[in-house]
Amino acid sequence: MTSTRKPAPPFGRTLCAMITPFAEEGALDLDGAGRLAARLVAEGCDGLVLNGTTGESPTTTDEEKAELVAAVRGAVGDRAALVAGVGTSDTRHTVELALAARKAGADGVLVVTPYYSRPPQEAVTAHFLAVADAAGLPVMLYDIPGRTGTRIEPDTMIRLADHPGIVAVKDCSYDLLGTQKVLERTELAYYAGCDEQVLALYAVGAVGCVSTAANVVPAHVAAILDAFDAGDTGRARELQLRATPLIEATTGAGLPGTVTAKALLSRLRLPAGPVRAPLLPASREAGDTLLALHTHLTTG
Repeated sequence: MTSTRKPAPPFGRTLCAMITPFAEEGALDLDGAGRLAARLVAEGCDGLVLNGTTGESPTTTDEEKAELVAAVRGAVGDRAALVAGVGTSDTRHTVELALAARKAGADGVLVVTPYYSRPPQEAVTAHFLAVADAAGLPVMLYDIPGRTGTRIEPDTMIRLADHPGIVAVKDCSYDLLGTQKVLERTELAYYAGCDEQVLALYAVGAVGCVSTAANVVPAHVAAILDAFDAGDTGRARELQLRATPLIEATTGAGLPGTVTAKALLSRLRLPAGPVRAPLLPASREAGDTLLALHTHLTTG
């Protein structure tokens, strides 16, 4: 069946893949997380993704993940949807994290493809269905084969779309043809997961984005989608292209987005703190470049 309209965005339109602030000694900074979340919402984000890749989920404990969701919920109330990353390489553990996220106040869960074990598509399907059956929250699938080693193939997406609890996709597949195939055949709400593709995917039917750059330029990311929605496609194009140097430095220059976002947030005197090992902090030179690009984008 051909889909002829965009589905309603289940978790908002402009979502930030929020960093997880830490204190200088490395402990979770819940006060800082609340302050950062409130700023992001005030400046244009209507959804936040917590405990994702940018949120350093591989190095936070289960307890810290739940505490973060609860703290951010307390800070933003009902002004933004909260999607909690719960994906692991273990189906049982993923279900446990999903149930904890629901208890902590999440509106939905982000579930990445099981990694390292490289399950075949039948096993990928079974994993997502098991989580969706148990979670009690709507599920956003996370397709990022560059990190997991396993794609959620378009035909698998189409099958998974039949489950009423599977409602959205964070798309980092870099497969525009495959994405369009799923958009044409399903009502799944697609979110661009790569900042350089925000406008391109929105133009072909995505409902929004999950942006790393939104940690530092939330209003600019929201303005790209605002312009497109207003019918000013030229302005949307201009805004997307103006952000390209900062996007490249943030996510395409060899450093993880967590590292670059935290470096820039620290330069802006916003909650961030250090990264946890095995990640290393950005160099002074990288921080200088990021700050210069941010200044050019926001004042130019």
